[in-house]
Order: sequence, then structure tokens, then C-alpha cells
Amino acid sequence: MGEEDEGVDAQKLKRIAAASYDYERDPRWADYWSNILIPPNMASRSDVVDHFKRKFYQRYIDPGLIVEPMSSTGTSTRTSGSGTSTTPSPGPAPTAMRWDKQTIQFSVNAWVFVLALLSTLPLIPANLSNRAFRLSLLGTACSSLYSLYSLYGTPRAWNMQAVQMWLQSILATKDFIYFIYSLMFVTSNYCLRFALIPILCRSLEHVAKFLRHWVQPSSLSLLTLNLADKDSERQRKYLEELCVWVESNVTTLSILSSHAEVGLGFLLIISLFSWQRNFIQIFMYWQLLKLMYHAPVTAGYHQSVWTKIGRSVSPVIHRYAPFLDTPISVIQRWWLR
Repeated sequence: MGEEDEGVDAQKLKRIAAASYDYERDPRWADYWSNILIPPNMASRSDVVDHFKRKFYQRYIDPGLIVEPMSSTGTSTRTSGSGTSTTPSPGPAPTAMRWDKQTIQFSVNAWVFVLALLSTLPLIPANLSNRAFRLSLLGTACSSLYSLYSLYGTPRAWNMQAVQMWLQSILATKDFIYFIYSLMFVTSNYCLRFALIPILCRSLEHVAKFLRHWVQPSSLSLLTLNLADKDSERQRKYLEELCVWVESNVTTLSILSSHAEVGLGFLLIISLFSWQRNFIQIFMYWQLLKLMYHAPVTAGYHQSVWTKIGRSVSPVIHRYAPFLDTPISVIQRWWLR
């Protein structure tokens, strides 16, 4: 009994220390709180903020602090003749999940990732693979369009000037680029599996970013998921490690996507020698590559790819095909405008 009392007293002191800690002066707290994905109505509740402060204190200051899971039920105040008493009111269903913007985006991107992966498997029948290919591109287009609508809304007025200003605000965004990218190949006559590499990278990044925040025990308690057993805890740990790995390799995924996007442009040029050639698609795709080269969100990766190509190809052209210098310089001037 004495040891238990000492343990309770120690935890009480730890909770007091956690409550009195100056979180606002710790820059890690601002970063930690900004990465917590919870509905706005819960983020404004003091008990929710205090809970995550204790989780922060446990992670960075005192691992010995025991943080109890958050209760999934709320409270309501009832007044009677004898006074005021607080009684629990029923909360949301145990398996209910709030379908906010992040959850919708996660669901669509997870669906896209599974379909794109299914389409690339070699043993899948051709008709099923082609359908998965187009559905994954269609899902990416819907996800990008929904993201654009969530962030930028619609034009203030449906006139030429307002629509032009709205288009200028979204033209260089990654969501707009992938929206156009997906539309180009979902309407194509043939299925280039190579085009799914950027789609896979994008959907994997979005899924990992969502799961990285929601697999935390404190966040999962908000979803009232049961992670008490060891198997679930082990699975959660492996999933979190995988998400951390993906988030730490976002640059690598972007480099892979940019290489695939540029390589796809040359594959489309080679397709001119096939009966399925589409001049309009090739012209539009190279216009999109030009946009990727100049757009701030993709410029760094695409410019790096083209620099490598120039270092490899330019000496060969100067030595064996100098007559190509003039047309290449004309193309470069158009490209850099």
C-alpha cells in the first residue's frame, strides 16, 4: 500500500509539473500542436488542449508521466431544485469518424494508391488492369479538384476578369498540375503504366501524412479506437514507422516523380511512330512539362532533371550532330519563356 501511495503521489507531482510548464516558450510545442489533426470544435476545448499538453510533456520532458486516454463522452449541465449537477451525456458512436476534409482526402488517396498498385501488377488481367489505371487517374483528378476547391473556392464572379484572376492563383499549384496530368491520361487511347509513378508517389505521400498524425495513441483515442491489446499496439508502431519513413523521404519521392514525368514526355514522342499517336496530347503534355519546369512547387526537381540531361546529351550533339544546335536553341528559348 505504501509503494502504491508513493506512486500516486509521484504521478500527482508530475501532473502538477506538467500543468505548470510554460509551453508557449517551448518552440517544440507550437510544432507539435500544429501537427495534431482534430476537428476545429475539439481544438478549442480546454480539456483537449490540456490532454495534448500532457502528451507533449510526456514525450519531450518526462516520459514517466502517465497520460490517461481521453474520454469519448462529453458532459452536460443539469439544474435541479437542490442545485446544479453535472451528468454525462452520450457521446458519438464508438466507431464514428468525422468525415472532414482530411478524412475525405485520405479515403480518396488510399483508394487511388490501391488501384494504381493493382494496375501495375503483372499478373492482373488486361481489362481489369486498364480499368484500375483509369480509375486511379480519375481518383487523382477528383482529389486534386477537391483540394483546389477547399483551398481556393470558386471565382468571386463569373466574368472573364474574375475567372482569370482565380486561374492565375491556382495555375502554379501542385493540385492543378496533377489535375491536368490525370485528365490527359484518363482520356488517352492507350494506358501507359509509367504514368502511374507520380500518382503512386503523390497518393503515398498524402496517405502517410494523414496516418502519421492519426496513428498516435492520443489521436486514436479521439476516434475511440481500441488499441489496448499488444497486437494492435505493435501494428500501430509498425504503421507509424512506415509513415515516418515516407515523410522523411518526401524529397526522394518528388525526385522520382520528376524523373518519371520528364521520361514520360520522351515516351510520348516515341509514340508518334505508333498507330495510337496523339499529336494534341503530346503537345499539351509538353506544355504541362514547361509549367512544371517553371512552377515553384516543382521547378527545383524538374530543373535538376533537365540539367542532368543537358550535361549528358549536349557533348554528344556538339560532337556528332552539330546541325541540331540551331533547332535546339530555338526550342530552349521557347522553353525558358
